[in-house]
Amino acid sequence: MGLGVGIVGLPNIGKSTTFNALTKAQNAQSENYPFCTIEPNKAVVPVPDERLKELAKIVNPERLQYSTVDFVDIAGLVKGASKGEGLGNQFLSNIREVEVILHLVRCFEDENVIHVEGEIDPLRDIEIIETELILADVEQLDKKIEKLNRQSKADKSARPILEIALELKNHLDELRPVSNFAKKDDEMFLGLNKELRFLSGKTIIYGANVDEDSLLEENEYVKIVKQHAKEVGAEVVTLCAKIEEELVGLEEDEAQEFLTELGVKESGLNKIIHTAFAKLNLISYFTAGVKEVRAWTIEKGWKAPKAASVIHNDFEKGFIRAEVIGYEDFINNNGEHGAKEAGKMRLEGKEYEVQDGDVMHFRFNV
Repeated sequence: MGLGVGIVGLPNIGKSTTFNALTKAQNAQSENYPFCTIEPNKAVVPVPDERLKELAKIVNPERLQYSTVDFVDIAGLVKGASKGEGLGNQFLSNIREVEVILHLVRCFEDENVIHVEGEIDPLRDIEIIETELILADVEQLDKKIEKLNRQSKADKSARPILEIALELKNHLDELRPVSNFAKKDDEMFLGLNKELRFLSGKTIIYGANVDEDSLLEENEYVKIVKQHAKEVGAEVVTLCAKIEEELVGLEEDEAQEFLTELGVKESGLNKIIHTAFAKLNLISYFTAGVKEVRAWTIEKGWKAPKAASVIHNDFEKGFIRAEVIGYEDFINNNGEHGAKEAGKMRLEGKEYEVQDGDVMHFRFNV
């Protein structure tokens, strides 16, 4: 199971610098002028998980295979993007497939870095971007309503879908996002959303891009973003894009030492990924063998057969049972053999709900 994060924001607020840092690759230009990024940038980034390394110390595998996150960075959006202003509107389709939107907001003063709106105002910036996401949804929904109008004349089954689409259209026309649409659990809406992947209905994480001084002691701009996030039920990750970029190229120990000196526990990348995992109710289980130690991402609450399907569909179809060792038991007993001897390996059936950190081996027959 892959996790996709789309990065949006106004031009020139540190978006591409953040992308460079997050992907540890200098493949997104970072210049002091708007619309520098004019093509979508995509990168696959490993999910940091220290548990893999601890498992590897015991198993000594040929390789480690982390879960991954797909980051998609698009050109900066501006007011009027839905009507063709700027360049970012051309690339909104690239983030329709992601599960999470990282909305980067400038929360620092710097007279050497221009702001497309002339001054720093996080709430205004948030409103501009989120309005454009709503208007992009309206444009797409209008096209769907046209089709449904034609279909409903000949096919009565299309009418309930048309009705929910019209209700949603009225909701969006009031510049309210899909995320607080009253009928978002309705079966007809779920079908529409599966097809159209509404942008304003996606999980949002706000990235408050600050200067170094505000990493530990949040400034007034960050407080404003956090208050807004609280009101809409979103999370905030505070990061300094400049510092994240400095971490690029450092060895892992050096990077951790650098963060420690700053008084920061983890990088912006880690915080973003962990926050996204939590918001999407995702967990990881592990397989551990001499060929590889690997993390597999699933939704919390999945039962063993469905969890096995992320390895291969045949594992779910022919599921017999799963051998399960809890992560702590695996570590404390120095691996599979020790865990077996200590009675810490369990055989679980089809109704077993996989837990975060389980070390698993599936038995199947097809």
